[in-house]
Amino acid sequence: MDFAWSEADREFETELCGFLDSALPAFRAQWAEVSLHDGPNADGLNVDGLNVDGLNVDGLARGVMGAMEKRRAWQRRLQADRWAAILWPEAWGGRAATVSQHVIYTQTMARYRTPGIFNANGIVQIGPAIIEWGTDEQRARWLPGILEATDHWCQLFSEPHAGSDLAALRTTAILNETGDAYVLNGVKTWISSAQIAQWGMGLMRTDPTAIARGRQHDGITMFVIDMRTPGITISPIREITGEELFCEVVFDNVVVPVGDRLGDENAGWIVSMGALGKERVGSAGQAISMANDLQRLLLTAREVNPGALEDPFIRDRVARLHMQIEFTQGLIARALAKVLGGDQGWPEVPLSKLQWGEIALALAELALDVLGPEALLLKGVSGAIDDGLWARNYVWQRYTTIGAGPTEVQKNIIADRALRLER
Repeated sequence: MDFAWSEADREFETELCGFLDSALPAFRAQWAEVSLHDGPNADGLNVDGLNVDGLNVDGLARGVMGAMEKRRAWQRRLQADRWAAILWPEAWGGRAATVSQHVIYTQTMARYRTPGIFNANGIVQIGPAIIEWGTDEQRARWLPGILEATDHWCQLFSEPHAGSDLAALRTTAILNETGDAYVLNGVKTWISSAQIAQWGMGLMRTDPTAIARGRQHDGITMFVIDMRTPGITISPIREITGEELFCEVVFDNVVVPVGDRLGDENAGWIVSMGALGKERVGSAGQAISMANDLQRLLLTAREVNPGALEDPFIRDRVARLHMQIEFTQGLIARALAKVLGGDQGWPEVPLSKLQWGEIALALAELALDVLGPEALLLKGVSGAIDDGLWARNYVWQRYTTIGAGPTEVQKNIIADRALRLER
């Protein structure tokens, strides 16, 4: 590793910390009545009775994009000082942040354990895709609603038979006879917060023959879709946590205007790779978040079950987790050094993704072992530790081996491209 923050980077960090030192305590005091588990997995909360910009979500199960109004308020507070969309151009309310400044931003937010924002997908992935590939009319139409936390967005990528292999998607978008609209048919699944989204950005197959021709990456087009369009059926999927963050979305002859296509027809794969690429740098705060979670667990254990920390086997597990988190921080730093040097963060990025999944699971299991039987009590049950946080994490953290690239796929990529093992 060979890099150091520039003077501009240090000034960026100082300004951000000054903003958080001023704004965050006042915001937390204002919203103290709203229950919110700090950290990266704060989406699973109660929204019963919440109305989001005219979309009535009464009756949704506990846990879908919780405390949405708090998230909306926090994003707007960030944006008042241009801290919500730092990667966006200044002309669109951003700061045109560099890669190093993006890393500083994510790590600082993790250290301060800031609340979640109204729509991370919209800010980090969808907005930049619209800025890069959209027309002037499309930018003016959609970007303000994302930035101002008016419109909630979802990403319509995964399908029942095309999750890890995204290029195998089969939901079609066929141009109608008059050439002014596409007709969509198919199914998307595991779509986060689709039931409260006004808009979605999705990949559709505009050339159904491409897969048979062995050209599955061709014939795919990106669209922006009004989720209130007739023919769209959204069905929440109940998870093991008892929450319903994810949904199945069915398209039955859904008409989408040509003007809502993002980029050229059959160029969707290029658009999608640019959008998904933003997610990787944003993972720089994960190691800090995991270190914070481990520290929080140890503090809680000292309060409710201090004897467990005297067990040599438990102490060994804690030490191993400390080392693995430090190792992951080193991987991320080395990946950043490569990126700043003009290279790809390879293979450190997929390796750090593997680390994230393994550490998250190990931490969730350690929590139940050191906190005792009460750690199994769920939110709302008398005696639940930290309002059921650790019980929920135990089942929720299974997603870390799937989200942002399944463990099996990451291992295959590393074996093929880094270790160059024989097939």
